[in-house]
Amino acid sequence: MQGLLLAGRYRLADSIGSGGMGRVWRAHDEVLHRAVAIKELTAALYVSESEQERLLARTRAEARAAARINHSAVVTVHDVLEHDGRPWIVMELVEGHSLADAVKEQGRVAPEETARIGVWVLRALRAAHSAGVLHRDVKPGNVLLSHDGRVLLTDFGIAQIEGDNTITRTGEVVGSVDYLAPERVRGHDPGPSSDLWALGATLYTAVEGRSPFRRTSPLSTMQAVVEEEPTALRNAGPLGDVITALLRKDPAERPDSSTAEQMLAEAAEGRRPSGAQVYVPTQHVATRHETGTAHVPQGPQRPDAATPYPPVTGPTAFGPPTGTGAPAPARPKGRRLRTIALVVVLAALIGGGGAVAWQKWDEGRQTDDTSVSPTPTPTPSPSTSPSPTETGGSVPDGWEAIDDPVGFGLSLPKGWERSVFGDAGGLTQIDYSPDGGTHLVRIAIDKAPDFADPVEHQKNLDQTLSERLVDYNTVTLKKDIYRDRPASLWEYTWTALPKDMDYPGPYRAIDEAYIGRDGTEYAILMASPAEDWSTTREQFDSVLRSWREPPSTS
Repeated sequence: MQGLLLAGRYRLADSIGSGGMGRVWRAHDEVLHRAVAIKELTAALYVSESEQERLLARTRAEARAAARINHSAVVTVHDVLEHDGRPWIVMELVEGHSLADAVKEQGRVAPEETARIGVWVLRALRAAHSAGVLHRDVKPGNVLLSHDGRVLLTDFGIAQIEGDNTITRTGEVVGSVDYLAPERVRGHDPGPSSDLWALGATLYTAVEGRSPFRRTSPLSTMQAVVEEEPTALRNAGPLGDVITALLRKDPAERPDSSTAEQMLAEAAEGRRPSGAQVYVPTQHVATRHETGTAHVPQGPQRPDAATPYPPVTGPTAFGPPTGTGAPAPARPKGRRLRTIALVVVLAALIGGGGAVAWQKWDEGRQTDDTSVSPTPTPTPSPSTSPSPTETGGSVPDGWEAIDDPVGFGLSLPKGWERSVFGDAGGLTQIDYSPDGGTHLVRIAIDKAPDFADPVEHQKNLDQTLSERLVDYNTVTLKKDIYRDRPASLWEYTWTALPKDMDYPGPYRAIDEAYIGRDGTEYAILMASPAEDWSTTREQFDSVLRSWREPPSTS
């Protein structure tokens, strides 16, 4: 595509960046003889017609949103053109790199410089909010640092224009999960304070070198955003109290933009902001009568880094639709439907109106510390204990019998690695994959299932996925018998998008679910690209033959 001439005037030179939605090119305007940047919407090549129209509308909205904002800290949009049935956005070319790149290269950014960057991002947001535009995806990758010292905010691709609710579907959450404000994770409408919260998370990442709420999965990250406080700041200096103020869970307790700008300006000069302390929550420490100490204000703190965070419970904002518009009934903490936990495989959180683009979770992962990076746990050693009779059949050539630490057993091809997808509220989910999730086996063990009948459960999940996945189709969903227990077999297909995963295109999955004698629900799911399905389907039969329940529930 290099050298392509668009609209008779813009000649593409080289690719200078890419993301889940598109690719950015350096180009030359042959009419005005200047360098420009052009954003190509690559995601439109891989979606259904209905979704394509929605993506095109969103891209046009990006151009309109940016065009409404007149500020030197916002990347200027010069033109929008159509080529190959897709819109292309012609923008100001910023020679430099992103804040995410700076963190990756330097490890951390000095507090005073981070505060200076924050001042300009905040000014860009104030200009956007004054024009009735919410950015909704403020993050280090969207903050550009030019070689001449300028700071610019870019990528209004999921911006929301006040009064325009025709592009983002009701209930859909968009953005990068690390930088979603708590109210947005809960499903509430965003406001200007949501952008300020994302700015606080961005500044935290800059000074600490890692995202404040990233955990080992998107769901556990969203739980941390809602329920936990970030690790105490160690390198923020005078900027610490400002970041703490911006990251207050309640939007009403955050400073407004003018107050935040004043505090950032003071921090940029190396001074501790005089007005920031009022936003720092007071934490109870034993009284003098109790220990000889007094009540002292402290910023949000987390237990020692070696202490694991509580497991994910699953945000209720992403539960199944009630169908009536009435509020969903309250659910006990820790309970959630397997809609979110099991069947949302690979791209299921996105697609046609899904919650959060899974690909966004993976962007900028290199900036985090290794203690929270999603590294698969070592695969358990092959087991020699189960005989062919115990496992239901002989182990195929090249396979190995595995005793999982959770207690169940199964056989898989050699080399498949184990990882924990989730473990909370009685629901345990373990993944095995040879390639990071492109081909996948997921085991779910739910000690408190939401349905007594696995068929009804899968019908509920089927309805949910039909509303979330692109090109979703039910191949089969039928009652059957597995291990002499009432069971349900469900097979379905969908199209995975390039913004969701490294291997986009047609996908297929199959899920066998049954209720054990003690009331525990077991689900065995396998998924792969559709082109590999004949092999995957054979492997699934072998996995079912080898399955062994945990001894305590057999």
